[in-house]
Amino acid sequence: MTLTDWIIDIALLLIVLRQLREERLTPRTILLPLGIIAWTGFNYLDAFPTAGNDLPLIAVFAGVGIVFGLVSGLLTRVRYAEGHVRIKATVSAAALWVICMGFRLGFAIWSSHPSGEAHLAHFSVAHDITSGQAWVVALVLMAFGEVVVRLGTIVVRGGLLTARAKRTPSVSAAPAPRPGTYV
Repeated sequence: MTLTDWIIDIALLLIVLRQLREERLTPRTILLPLGIIAWTGFNYLDAFPTAGNDLPLIAVFAGVGIVFGLVSGLLTRVRYAEGHVRIKATVSAAALWVICMGFRLGFAIWSSHPSGEAHLAHFSVAHDITSGQAWVVALVLMAFGEVVVRLGTIVVRGGLLTARAKRTPSVSAAPAPRPGTYV
């Protein structure tokens, strides 16, 4: 693992841990993680292997990332207050994110050591995974699925709350929401 790998993983972890405090949903909230994964894609997705069982491996890892992103997005609190969408990662959402990031980080460390390399090579041969690049693509697409689906879920939920708030008659006619209420 390079220093860049560590920086990317730590940055993605810090983004969600920072959201343990409530914050406004802004373009920066969305663009920063998307920028990180775009940079990662340009630097790690040199080839997209399709031989043997490379595609099923990639699909399974991407699918796991999508599921974890959806669950993490649903566990994140989203509310509309003072004309803005506000988000706050719950402890469960942050824990799920840390577990996923930790898995990828641990896998990268393990696979870069001699015993990990040997086990991974043996597994790859036994299961017709044709190259190390298949593992790289699988792990990167897992992260992409998690980031994009989590953000998408939060943005959709925020959009629904905004639309609901705009449909609601004037504040004086509507019942007052309970302070600190989330959806």
